[in-house]
Amino acid sequence: MTFHIGAQPGQIADTVLLPGDPYRARWAAERFLEDPVLVSETRGMLGYTGTWEGHRVTIHGTGMGQPSISIYVNELIRDYDAQTLIRVGSCGALQEDVAVRDIVLAQAASTISGPSSTIFREINFAPVADFILLAKAFAAANGKAHVGGILTSDTFYDEREDLSQQLQRHGCLAIEMETAELYTLAARYQRRALSVLTVSDHILTGEALPSDQRESSFAEMIEIALHAAFD
Repeated sequence: MTFHIGAQPGQIADTVLLPGDPYRARWAAERFLEDPVLVSETRGMLGYTGTWEGHRVTIHGTGMGQPSISIYVNELIRDYDAQTLIRVGSCGALQEDVAVRDIVLAQAASTISGPSSTIFREINFAPVADFILLAKAFAAANGKAHVGGILTSDTFYDEREDLSQQLQRHGCLAIEMETAELYTLAARYQRRALSVLTVSDHILTGEALPSDQRESSFAEMIEIALHAAFD
């Protein structure tokens, strides 16, 4: 048991899926896992452990933003020895050929700042996904996912139109709020990490996925993440 995760030793699986929303963790556990058990609810952040096709899996919420996911990933790795960590979350598209409901596999994640940025001093460290997980996820998506760089931002209501334009110009696929720190921590501790993202809204067009359609649309990325981890 840690400050932020209430699970007992042995209750966290080697493979952990990381949605930001704790209620999405509960939904995913109930839908995809056999015999899911609630192993943590500290501060309302839910974590469940069960099995998928005979493989032990934990699905644990992380909250929003890099500072929050940094807390959970640090504790999952250092205190529970998690080996494979896959973020499953939403993102906003930045390219015209990336549509709402599409899947984005984050090959690399740029960021303006984050909890780990100060330790690198003058170096702009480039955190990247685990290649094997990325390749398996692409295969699980039948080659229909978008693969490339994304931006991890600590600002949800951003008014920097100039930044969005430069990101679009340089081929950035989407914006979200957690991946850069996840990949950096995975590199630090030599663990496997990947972000499988569903496009919930489009930065350029303003289109957004209706709330009543998000659950069915997000199911695909959970399946892709599980196949990437175990196929």
